[in-house]
Amino acid sequence: MSDENDKPIHRYEGKHLDVLWDGRLCIHVGECGRSADDLFTAGRKPWCQPDLVETTNATQVCERCPTGALTYERKDAGPAEAPSAVNTVVVSSRGPLYVKGELRIAGAAADMPGVQFRAALCRCGESKNKPFCDNSHEAAGFKDYGAVGRAGDGAPAEGGPLDIKGAPNGPLMVSGNFSIIAGSGRVAWRGTKAALCRCGASKNKPFCDGTHKAVGFTAE
Repeated sequence: MSDENDKPIHRYEGKHLDVLWDGRLCIHVGECGRSADDLFTAGRKPWCQPDLVETTNATQVCERCPTGALTYERKDAGPAEAPSAVNTVVVSSRGPLYVKGELRIAGAAADMPGVQFRAALCRCGESKNKPFCDNSHEAAGFKDYGAVGRAGDGAPAEGGPLDIKGAPNGPLMVSGNFSIIAGSGRVAWRGTKAALCRCGASKNKPFCDGTHKAVGFTAE
């Protein structure tokens, strides 16, 4: 986690790769700071030093970031990040939807490369950075533990493009092959289409039940 919030994207240069950190997407999950190496060290200047670890270690740590805030650019002709072969939506306890796979997220800025692969999407309705989470669920006291009550109709495959777009002042419309993973870690649902609540008020989370209309949810 960095305190260098003066720039949307900060570049940490190394001999073999550069690490990029996007402050617009970071919600301080801590996968970077808790990694068992010296790539990221809180309070150090600079916070990230790519040359202190093996290049493979650096890429693995970046790819653990669930929001897409951390990415990397190789300088050694090594492989760039590729989408996960399995598209997943994790319904986190009291937090966002963590999506992973070959993502096509409507509304993502062109200079947010990480959200092609990994993203944290708001489901409390309060984020000022929709469709992405900005940790507003904490101040809002959002409570949902990530239970999933439907099994879905199944999907013909596990990967491929996953399209995500917000209906006007309504749910997130997700289409493609994907699985929904409950907050407990259970693979709970498999299918190809779902309308997922993003107002925070559905009685059938993570799915939309139309409550956004009654509560006057606005997406912008």
